[in-house]
Amino acid sequence: MTVSNLNAEKRAEAEGMCPYRLVLEHVTSRWGVLVLIRLLDRSYRFSELRRAIAEIAPVSEKMLTQTLQTLERDGLVHRDAKPVIPPRVDYSLTDLGREAAQQVRALSLWTRERMADVERARLAYDEARAEQARAS
Repeated sequence: MTVSNLNAEKRAEAEGMCPYRLVLEHVTSRWGVLVLIRLLDRSYRFSELRRAIAEIAPVSEKMLTQTLQTLERDGLVHRDAKPVIPPRVDYSLTDLGREAAQQVRALSLWTRERMADVERARLAYDEARAEQARAS
């Protein structure tokens, strides 16, 4: 059995077992989040989208391609290939994708707004753990 067949089998098994979790993973993955939030603004050509995402984190062409294909398969991203020379492909959100992107953006904004609270909680946790370690 080849590696690609094994991956396809694992993917199919994961989809059959818990399709909700799989879609959630696609939407909330590192690159899924960035793609969805960027496409909320407007449609992008592949290279434009890659540059826009690279402002936050460098993404390989392969990873961006895989992410776009996954989101397209889930019905969140629309790929519009125009029959011109040179080829032109635009990516945009579907209605379903726009809805998901708005939710992801809201979570992203909440994270930014509440980061100080998270950092305080982490500090308190780490101090408590260090105290427990010293006591034992």
